[in-house]
Amino acid sequence: MRHDKSFHPAPFPFSSHFEKPKSSPKVLVEKYKKGETNAVSLLHQLAQVLQFHLEIKETVTTGNLPGFYFAFAVEIDGVQHKTGMGVTKKEARLNAAKAALEDFLPSLGCLKSDLPQTSDVPPPLPVKEEAAISDRIPSRAFYERKSSVNLQIPHAVKDQLSKLLNNHPEFSSCGETTAAFIVKTSSGCEVVALGTGNFNTKVSSNGRVVHDSHAVVTARRSLMRYLYRHLLMYFSKNANLTAKSIFTHNIDSKLLSLKSGITLHLYVNQLPKGAAQIPTKLRLNPFSITTWQVNSEISLHLSVEGKVFSVFSSTLDNSASEMVSMSTTDKITQWQVLGYQGALLSHFIEPVYVQSILVGDSGCTEIRGMEMSVNQRVEGITSLLPMFYCMMRPHISLVPSVVTSDTSQLTCGINWCEGDGSVEVVDGLEGKTIEESPFKSGPALASRLCKAAMLHRFRLVAKEAQRQELVTTSCYRELKMMAKPYQEAKSVLRAYLSQQGFGSWLEKLPDSDNFND
Repeated sequence: MRHDKSFHPAPFPFSSHFEKPKSSPKVLVEKYKKGETNAVSLLHQLAQVLQFHLEIKETVTTGNLPGFYFAFAVEIDGVQHKTGMGVTKKEARLNAAKAALEDFLPSLGCLKSDLPQTSDVPPPLPVKEEAAISDRIPSRAFYERKSSVNLQIPHAVKDQLSKLLNNHPEFSSCGETTAAFIVKTSSGCEVVALGTGNFNTKVSSNGRVVHDSHAVVTARRSLMRYLYRHLLMYFSKNANLTAKSIFTHNIDSKLLSLKSGITLHLYVNQLPKGAAQIPTKLRLNPFSITTWQVNSEISLHLSVEGKVFSVFSSTLDNSASEMVSMSTTDKITQWQVLGYQGALLSHFIEPVYVQSILVGDSGCTEIRGMEMSVNQRVEGITSLLPMFYCMMRPHISLVPSVVTSDTSQLTCGINWCEGDGSVEVVDGLEGKTIEESPFKSGPALASRLCKAAMLHRFRLVAKEAQRQELVTTSCYRELKMMAKPYQEAKSVLRAYLSQQGFGSWLEKLPDSDNFND
């Protein structure tokens, strides 16, 4: 079953449970342990004392569960906790609160073993979808009073970027458009993939040219390399390597999924190109703005030789350029529905979503456009998608920028993922590695991010996983089309965007994926 409603922690003037508590967190927790207050009440009391943002949201159930269950999840300062389920909404909300407290209270110095036990209901499941957002616009004051989570991530990105560029100062100007993926666990956060860049080139028919080298796209392809690496660890014969992999087997889907407690986050140093940069005052409200304005501003956009056009733009119709790609904003919108793993990796793993998107505040004062384009355009699509796919609504917020924007027009960008010995530098206008790059795959200068390189990694994993049907299939396009649920979800998404009036997705050239090696 799927739900689209939400529970908002609004004030409850008729209930003493939600009046501003005068007690310390320690006293409140002790009352909870003694059974004098329940988990939902404690969360609201702690939110008022500690000044964190709390939401308890109805979400989706997954897996083959007997009977009819409701599902809720708690979000504390943008961090989503395990899903709680129950035969009534009250029970599900209470179990979600208990699950969140098991994770949250230890950070306050409270012993997890002392917490009341949850009732005998199905085990917590990963959160799959958030509910409707409010019109609250995050500001610097908002994120500065939030927990340290939003500050840990940009600090980690800055440290990793500095480490990489300090070794190669000649490429220090490439960092303006930095994007990075961060894995967060109970022990902290780690940057696992990073990319910079701001250009795209012509589509290649042999899979050896990187078509889109914008920072987020580069970071995402670096993330895919990271995922392949951990799949090889999981399927290895070495028990120690398997244990270190981020993946675990899911008996419900027969695919691998991220281990419990591991969440993925995206940092972008500036608002991505496209609908995320729409005017602040724009609203999806037919009574306050005309249809053509909505279509023009919040529509799908194309990046053409560094410039961005709405798919409805008459200027675009006159362009004969082949250096065209969907805007970065539109790609993020797509990944929040299809997952960041892509078609090939979906043969092995469930969709991988980011829980939060952190936007650097250099040249950016608010993220209303980002929220509208990534979240609201695909609102309501989850019920149309195949199992395990959903519209994962990320928590979007402003954070301190890692790199101050400058006027550099370098066409090169760098890429790196956890485990790499050095960065690779790619010329975005050529789609190939430059001669001076610290890492080069070979004399042909094909990037380690190109499709042919991804196909090579896919074959290694398919062989280790003993997936013979995938080993014997050689064509890149055919392997992508064999990922049936992924392709179904993609078709649903693109039809949905078109039906909602946001335009048509750019179709790839027929022969762009028809290569074998």
